[in-house]
Amino acid sequence: MNCAEFTASLLEDYKTIKVLSNKNGAEVIRLRNLQNGRDIILKKYSSAVPAYEVLKTIRHDNLPEIYDSFILDDGQIVLEEYIDGITVADVLESGKYTYNGAVKVLNGVCLAVMTLHRYGIIHRDVKPENVMIDNEGTVKLIDLNASRQSDPKKERDTVALGTIGYASPEQLGISASNEKTDIYAIGVLLNVMLTGEHPSKKLAHGKAGRIVLKCTQIDPKHRFRSVGWLMKAL
Repeated sequence: MNCAEFTASLLEDYKTIKVLSNKNGAEVIRLRNLQNGRDIILKKYSSAVPAYEVLKTIRHDNLPEIYDSFILDDGQIVLEEYIDGITVADVLESGKYTYNGAVKVLNGVCLAVMTLHRYGIIHRDVKPENVMIDNEGTVKLIDLNASRQSDPKKERDTVALGTIGYASPEQLGISASNEKTDIYAIGVLLNVMLTGEHPSKKLAHGKAGRIVLKCTQIDPKHRFRSVGWLMKAL
C-alpha cells in the first residue's frame, strides 16, 4: 500500500479540515472524525523517519501523543494528536517575553526534551514555531520529524536537519547530533523570546545572557551537562 491509498482509506472515516503545511517532503493535514468530531493530525513523509517507532511509545504531558505510524511503499504516515493553541512564534509577533514568562514556557520545553533524551531521541528542531501553548496552558514541543535516535558511534550527521539559527554546529555535518544539540537550540530560543534576536546579533542581559552563552558554546563539551542542569540554571 502507498501513502495515497492509505490516506484514501482513512478518508472514509475522516474529512480534511486543512492542509497545515506541505514542504520538504512532508505534508501535514488536520482531519476530523466524521462520527465523534475529534480532530487528529496526519503527517505524510516521502521517506521514513525511524525515530517514530520509539516516539509512538512515549506518553508525556509536554509532547504530542503519536497514535500510530505506518511504513508504506513510498514513505511513512504518522497519526498524531491535534493540539489547539498558539505557538511561541505567534506570541512573538506582538511582543517579547519577560524572563519569568519565558522560564515558564522553557520549563515545559525542557521536560519534553528530557523525556525524549531518556528514550535516546534527539529533537533537533527546537524553535518558536515548534513550541505550542494549548488552550489549557500546557506547553507542547511539536514537530518531531527531524528527530533521530542518538548514536554514540556516529561521527557526524549524514543529513543536515534543523532550522538555520537554531541548529547547532554539529547539525551542519561537523560532528554527530547528541543531547547537547537540543541544549544549543533551547539557548537560542530563550534569547529570541527575550530580545527578538539571535544571540549573535543581540544577547539577552544579565543571568539570561549568561545562560544563553553557556547553551550556545561551539564546543558541545562546554555547554550545560544536561537539560536538567539547564533547568536548574533557569
